[in-house]
Amino acid sequence: MNLVSAANLGLVGVGGPKPAEPARRDPEELRALAERAGRELEGAPALEIARWAAETFGDRFCVTSSMADAVLAHLVSRVAPGVDVVFLDTGLHFPETLKVRDEVARRLPVNVRSIRPRLTVGQQDGEYGPRLFNRSPDDCCQLRKVEPLERALAGYDAWAAGLRRDESPTRANTPVVTFDARRGKVKVNPIAAWSQADVDSYISRYDIPVNELFSRGYGSIGCWPCTRRTKAGEDPRAGRWAMFEKTECGLHV
Repeated sequence: MNLVSAANLGLVGVGGPKPAEPARRDPEELRALAERAGRELEGAPALEIARWAAETFGDRFCVTSSMADAVLAHLVSRVAPGVDVVFLDTGLHFPETLKVRDEVARRLPVNVRSIRPRLTVGQQDGEYGPRLFNRSPDDCCQLRKVEPLERALAGYDAWAAGLRRDESPTRANTPVVTFDARRGKVKVNPIAAWSQADVDSYISRYDIPVNELFSRGYGSIGCWPCTRRTKAGEDPRAGRWAMFEKTECGLHV
């Protein structure tokens, strides 16, 4: 498949709200949709799951991406060209991660929305003290990831994430479609059942942008202060918050 130039699909750097859309669906309607789809789409191909979400929710469906790679963004763009791709620009990303974001915006037929926290890193240091990520990573993630995501998702009824069951024990039971009760939205995980081999095959087949840090020993990539290389035999996410009893940033609950 040829990747379509998206020069006219720019970045939204201010983290502002999505343009006004039709009124959102009732949360109970969304819950029922998610529960039914979770049963009926279990075992379905990832592209079929993505197509269901795109057809069901239209412009009120988005993709979220950490820009470790562009597999999910590319997959969804095949059935929903122009789909919004939400990236949380924490101000603490590796340069290699931002490079993937920019390449996705340039090469794929998607609309990258780069959402920033309300506080810059310097402002956060001034208000909460320097290096909050070393003292209280949960609070840092709340400020730089969780709150920006809540704001970014305000105009959608459903969102897709690239969670996979093989990534860690905490993700082993990830459903392909579920109801995100915390946010009152449908959460779609099209590649939940994929293995790393499936991901690698997709990347090779479609020439997908991938974060260069994977080739340097990183198994999972987040903000630079809280990410280390993984060791032989560790699960891919073992390098995240390695000095703390913490395995998730709070986005996926």
